[in-house]
Amino acid sequence: MNSPLSSIILFQIGPVPITQAVLITWGIMAVLVIGSALLTRHLALVPDKRQAMIELIVTTMDTQIRETTGTEPAPYRSFIGTLFLFILVANWSSLIPGLEPPTSKLETDAALAVLVFVSVVWFGVRGAGVGGYLRSFAAPNVAMIPLNMLESITRVFSMFVRLFGNVMSGVFVIGIVASLAGLLVPIPLMALDLLTGLVQAYIFAVLAMVFISATVEDGQPDPAPSLQKKVP
Repeated sequence: MNSPLSSIILFQIGPVPITQAVLITWGIMAVLVIGSALLTRHLALVPDKRQAMIELIVTTMDTQIRETTGTEPAPYRSFIGTLFLFILVANWSSLIPGLEPPTSKLETDAALAVLVFVSVVWFGVRGAGVGGYLRSFAAPNVAMIPLNMLESITRVFSMFVRLFGNVMSGVFVIGIVASLAGLLVPIPLMALDLLTGLVQAYIFAVLAMVFISATVEDGQPDPAPSLQKKVP
């Protein structure tokens, strides 16, 4: 088993090395894009079983976003849904013999963390404007600007560390048990790995949604006193 801190270089495109994790990531992206295109063809007002299943998944995701953040899910549905599906499929790719999930490698998890950081900035600027987003760093007072800026980096870094540590440890445990006990004993651990992969994808997506919605809300101006809810 290879170290998670090292990557197998398969080939190079000019000066850019293409590692096994990158190649698997491209394959997962292709599966998700092609699968989404096939599943969403020929949508109708009266859904068949395939469309009903898709609508159920979207409705469940919208409910999770609404209950977690208290915001309308439409602006965030595509990003959060894609993030969740990619991490889920990437985690479950460990069940294919000979493949290591790209989420067990530093570069993949670092890229996901950077993507979340950029999305926080994007949604914050789009929801509150440049001025509103920058003012969010001064909440509750100007003295908090350095800490708020540091927090915006460290909380995304914590997501990267959590995902990398949990997925990498799962791959290592299954690999060690398989090498010592053969192929049949690790089957319960593989089932546990499926559950862990699902949970990690869910946690990463939820945390990303919480960070994004918090940034948007912090950057919005206070409502007029007449529109504020009065506490009895």
